[in-house]
Amino acid sequence: MVNIETQPPTLHLTEFQTLTLPETALSGGLGELLWRTLDQTGKKLLVTFPSPKTDGEWQLTAQGWVGQIHMPHQLTLRILPKVPMARIFKLWEMAYDLQLAELGDGVTAVSAIPDFFSLLAQILAQWVIRRGRQGFQKAYLQQTAALPYVRGKLLPPRTAAASPTVQLTCRFDAHTADIPDNQIVAYTLHQLARSGQCNPMAQTAVRQAYHLLQPLVTMRPFQPSDCQNRSYGRLNQDYATLHALCRFFLEHTGPRLATGEHQLMPFLLNMAQLYERSIANWLQANLQRPYQIKAQESTTIGANDELRFQIDLTLYGENGRPLAVLDTKYKTPDKPSQADISQVITYAKAKRCHHACLIYPQPLPQPLHVTVGDVQLHTLTFGLDESLDGAGQQFVQQLKTRLNL
Repeated sequence: MVNIETQPPTLHLTEFQTLTLPETALSGGLGELLWRTLDQTGKKLLVTFPSPKTDGEWQLTAQGWVGQIHMPHQLTLRILPKVPMARIFKLWEMAYDLQLAELGDGVTAVSAIPDFFSLLAQILAQWVIRRGRQGFQKAYLQQTAALPYVRGKLLPPRTAAASPTVQLTCRFDAHTADIPDNQIVAYTLHQLARSGQCNPMAQTAVRQAYHLLQPLVTMRPFQPSDCQNRSYGRLNQDYATLHALCRFFLEHTGPRLATGEHQLMPFLLNMAQLYERSIANWLQANLQRPYQIKAQESTTIGANDELRFQIDLTLYGENGRPLAVLDTKYKTPDKPSQADISQVITYAKAKRCHHACLIYPQPLPQPLHVTVGDVQLHTLTFGLDESLDGAGQQFVQQLKTRLNL
């Protein structure tokens, strides 16, 4: 008798929408796992357990994260975006300062987040393989080793040897590829290969690229921030693209989730973060002087800096004078929440400017243009229903009108 293993169910959700399931659809243990890993940690998925309040049913509500989590033998959870995949590509390109020609044909063939992940993983692998054919970046690093011959500077022995030896301790400069530029790429490929998120074609390309680097570098972990503010020159300019892709994957794969004997690496894309970054980069690239945008500024209040704020965007004018604080809100409610209003007005007061703006992807049913004390509060739109350039130009016109620029 042949035992055919049944495929685990796949649940499809759309961000900010609630999926209702009968109580028997999820076991209590699986529901608790989803709650602990996705609700309690990061608020990626709101998990409501069966109760009289829900008529004995499960309720799963995506919270602005899209992607896929595969739990072997139990469940595959796919959270779908509310905007077309082509629009996500444009936001992604702008948010990570990337314009990849390889995306031209690939975008039209992609209709789901897992395909998006695999396409980008394959592009990263192709760039690494191409660089491998040219030769990976190398640098001279100082090393100390015991050698049977003199190389570089001969160092005196630290202690008397118990037995005669022909090994000489030397300090020398070695031309090596074992440098952070390559280690970041190797670590990212290693994570991708283990993620379980790549389709067979992408998985093959990722493993091929990883095996090119594996013998050359020391494997060690990196954070997404390690991919930023690196130095590039004429000989390694392509590493800027490699590291931007690595940063994307390191930000959106993990941390690993444990379930039984399995470890999972979910791919979850933070749409609010993507929306904020794409707006920031578009404004930085398109605002004309004397205006400029600064993103994620840290501001403190109090004689001893008791309160610290991280402001999404700050608009500056002539002589570096702050004109307005801008806070992006990916979700579109009927009207701004009291918490959002209080937060952005506090930001404006901290920057000593007189305009505070809340930015949404769609016009609000109940927009606000009011004065609170000495701060004017505005709700503005940076839309996702048209081209990024078109939405940006309309947004800048709104901004100039409200700020009398």
